[in-house]
Amino acid sequence: MTNLYGGEFNKQIDYVFKVVLIGDSAVGKSQLLARFARNEFSLDSKATIGVEFQTKTLIIDQKTVKAQIWDTAGQERYRAVTSAYYRGAVGAMLVYDMTKRQSFDHMARWLEELRSHADKNIVIMLIGNKCDLGSLRAVPIEDAQEFAERENLFFMETSALEATNVETAFMNILTEIYRIISKKTLSADGDLGRQGTLKGTRIIVADQDSNSAAKAGGGCCGG
Repeated sequence: MTNLYGGEFNKQIDYVFKVVLIGDSAVGKSQLLARFARNEFSLDSKATIGVEFQTKTLIIDQKTVKAQIWDTAGQERYRAVTSAYYRGAVGAMLVYDMTKRQSFDHMARWLEELRSHADKNIVIMLIGNKCDLGSLRAVPIEDAQEFAERENLFFMETSALEATNVETAFMNILTEIYRIISKKTLSADGDLGRQGTLKGTRIIVADQDSNSAAKAGGGCCGG
């Protein structure tokens, strides 16, 4: 069972999970982060310069987890700067704008860059944002589902504007990370993945095949 809290906890943090948001500029990465972390949306949001992150503390399976969500700028000129921030990440969200085909076509390149910098077993979710603009859809959901299935990614369509599936998407990826980390902790009988030892930890997913159906799904929001 997962419970979500907006505030910080006075109690000990059991896990810190670093998750990176990547994708082209103006696809809504910062808006997704603002919606999840603060339940905010700004119509005049400006492009992110460099990298920023926000945290949110939550309870997963009676453990206190601090999600550290990093917003890597999409502009080409910053990619060399932000590549170092992939390291230590245990989760990633590949975000495209479902009204802009080019942003989806660039997902393969972003995924290649991610996999060249991050742990090979990082949990990855493909996000089709701005699904409130259904009449302007340029990326059929079938295309995204096919790409996600081929690359073994989770997939979901979201709307940061209407808050559709935003919390669900973040909670799904964080819960999957927790499932993997806690399983490794039990098998190692140690502190693998605990706060302070998470960076550089290799995550092994033993049952990828059993997750393939869930990853291929994703679900579409209306519009």
